[in-house]
Amino acid sequence: MSAPAHRPMTLLRRLASAALVWLLGWLSTMALHDEVDLGSQGMPLVLAAAASAFWLPTPAVALLCVLATLGFNWRYVPPEGSLNVATPGHLLLLGSMLVVSSGAALLVGRQRRLGEEHALQAERLLALQALGEQLRSCSHQDEFRRQLEQALDALQLGSVAALWAGSAPSANQASGELSADERSGLFLCMSLDQPFGPGTGRYEHQGCWYLPVPGRGAAHGALLLRLHPEALADEATRRHAQALCSLSGQALDRHQALQREAQAQERAHEQQLRNTVLAAISHDYRTPLAAIMSAASSLREQDERLSPAQRRRLLDGVLDELGQLTRLTDNALQLARLDAPGMQLQTDWQSPEEIVGAVTQRLRSRGLGALLRTRLEAGLPLLRCDAVLIVQLLDNLIDNALKYSPPEQAVELLLRQLPGELLIAVRDRGPGVPPAQRERIFELFERGPQPASGHAEAPSRRGAGVGLALCRAIAQAHGGRLTLRPRAHGGSAFELRLPLAAAALNAAEAELPAALPIDQEDKA
Repeated sequence: MSAPAHRPMTLLRRLASAALVWLLGWLSTMALHDEVDLGSQGMPLVLAAAASAFWLPTPAVALLCVLATLGFNWRYVPPEGSLNVATPGHLLLLGSMLVVSSGAALLVGRQRRLGEEHALQAERLLALQALGEQLRSCSHQDEFRRQLEQALDALQLGSVAALWAGSAPSANQASGELSADERSGLFLCMSLDQPFGPGTGRYEHQGCWYLPVPGRGAAHGALLLRLHPEALADEATRRHAQALCSLSGQALDRHQALQREAQAQERAHEQQLRNTVLAAISHDYRTPLAAIMSAASSLREQDERLSPAQRRRLLDGVLDELGQLTRLTDNALQLARLDAPGMQLQTDWQSPEEIVGAVTQRLRSRGLGALLRTRLEAGLPLLRCDAVLIVQLLDNLIDNALKYSPPEQAVELLLRQLPGELLIAVRDRGPGVPPAQRERIFELFERGPQPASGHAEAPSRRGAGVGLALCRAIAQAHGGRLTLRPRAHGGSAFELRLPLAAAALNAAEAELPAALPIDQEDKA
């Protein structure tokens, strides 16, 4: 909108520059009078004609050359004060002066136009490159649209409005104020994917340009440029504006293709994960199912020959295997839920003591309560978490620790407040994990080494490789981290660090008594 206001100032500067050049030319001609011959005296006017072609249109310079030649004839060619020419030599001089000055002006004017066209092309190329850079950083369709509208507005041809395609005609989105006729024109331009307006061969009488934003299969939208009068016949500018629209359309196509590719990869990943989970779980279901079927078959076929103690052992075995199946199923379902897009945790303020109590109660129900030793620091703050997931995490870690611990060796559960976070550690005195596997063990379907021995009550079979992956996923979903640290005198410590909300931090946290670092405490 500011361009029209600037053009008169530019024109005034050009006229002033040309007038100064001609003034200097005439002054030089006057100064050379009676000093040089008549041919040399006219050279400043020839130079003025060539120089003025830098600022004035060629027809105007040609007219000035004719006037300058006539003025030179009137003032300096005998008989002075008349347009008559006394000798053929003077006539040849005047003709040569007119031809040379006009020719020089034509050449300079042509070079000026070529330079201006080259500069304009370079400027438009830079505008295309700048728009391309900006479009590459866009991540949403609204950003692509906004960048294109800003690029067209920067051309200062007039006001810009747009109509963008939606999922249905009723869902089309408009930006800027549009009349009913303009909205209809934009919809037609978008539907036909063709430009309208001056220079397009369609609806030439319009005082504006309707430019489509082309796309694969259908246009992404159309833009309306309400033009200033001087821009109506500028075909090169219209092609540049259409190139900006085409570049944006290509960027939108590329963005949508990348989105479809990402969605396809995500679906493929989900399908692969689903197939892998089903394969792994079905494989690990076979052992407990076979044990259950064997026990059930024995109870049915040998019921009368079995003693009460034998029946009880068979039923206990069935319950133990069913518990293992339940844990496998819960782990797989929770891992799938945590991996789902847009998953929201069901968080609430929870007492760490109550979470430990729930874990202890579950272990006692399996007859393993004596194998867990808990150490809770006094005055632990409330924890905002999903209690079901945290309990499941601890169940998996304790079950894993019991699996690898020596017979009758208790597993330790430690809770301690650290600056800004709560530490929950599950420690065992098992064989530990080789250094090469300390990170891989948290990956999905990655299993640790088979324990050489285990107590009779703890599960000694290998799992599906889901438990530790689920534990780390639960920790990350809560904004925490789960790590494995080898203990100083053998065994492993799985350490869960959960952030504490500011509202739950103990007011006297800065005055907490100094405690040994975790690894130093192990050595002690």
